[in-house]
Amino acid sequence: MDTKIAIQGIVGSFHHQVVLEYYGQNHLVDECLSFEDLVQSILKEEVAEAVMAIENSIAGSIIPNYALIDRHELQITGEHFLNIHQNLMALKGQQISDITEVHSHPMALLQCMEFLKKHPHIKLVEDKDTAETARRIHQNQLKSIAAIASKAAAELYDLEILAPEIQTINNNMTRFVIVQKTKTVLPEEKINKASLKFELEHKRGSLAVILNVMSDCKLNLTKIQSLPKIETPWKYAFFVDVTFEKYDDYKKAKSLLEIMASHFKVLGEYENKQP
Repeated sequence: MDTKIAIQGIVGSFHHQVVLEYYGQNHLVDECLSFEDLVQSILKEEVAEAVMAIENSIAGSIIPNYALIDRHELQITGEHFLNIHQNLMALKGQQISDITEVHSHPMALLQCMEFLKKHPHIKLVEDKDTAETARRIHQNQLKSIAAIASKAAAELYDLEILAPEIQTINNNMTRFVIVQKTKTVLPEEKINKASLKFELEHKRGSLAVILNVMSDCKLNLTKIQSLPKIETPWKYAFFVDVTFEKYDDYKKAKSLLEIMASHFKVLGEYENKQP
């Protein structure tokens, strides 16, 4: 049996599916019901690495996870993109008209909002995990309550899918990152993506200057996310992902950004897996 991997959620969750696809079948998982628990599992060295969702093509960035990675000095060592297929499921023998509540992770609810609007009699209840909700319905034989989760969760926890593929947009993809406590050293020829963090003063043109440096050094900006610094009004931290063809171009940009931006930090250098 190979190394244990921390996931947010339980067996049958989308995080678990990423483990199966990214690492292969022979891995134990450490089931964590929050991202904070997942991070603590790494920091306490209960696991060497973890899978963490970071953004979704419909619902956007999972902003608190950027802050967790930064605050706890974690390193991004890889990424994986997963097509998300959401399904409405409940105990067998029920119909949608019998359902009074649907429980799921808030991100899953957001991804299925157009479908849910067509059933206003159903109350939406946010929960910690998609698969854990499905398991709880099965264990407690909860009638009139549905879960939104994967097909694998329905099969694992013996639930009936009342409505398949209910995500608003069929091309619904979530990006997951692989995080560790320490940096994994890859050969430079394999590194073509980096996640960076820096801070800028609230001054006109300050971000434009940084973006021009990236462009001049032939970096392709694939993601930018700003977070206000709560303790310092009108100052922002920026989290960016960049891809590049030549590591030397990235190395040049990095040396310039270290001078031009404050609190510059490399969150990870890894291989681009974007489909």
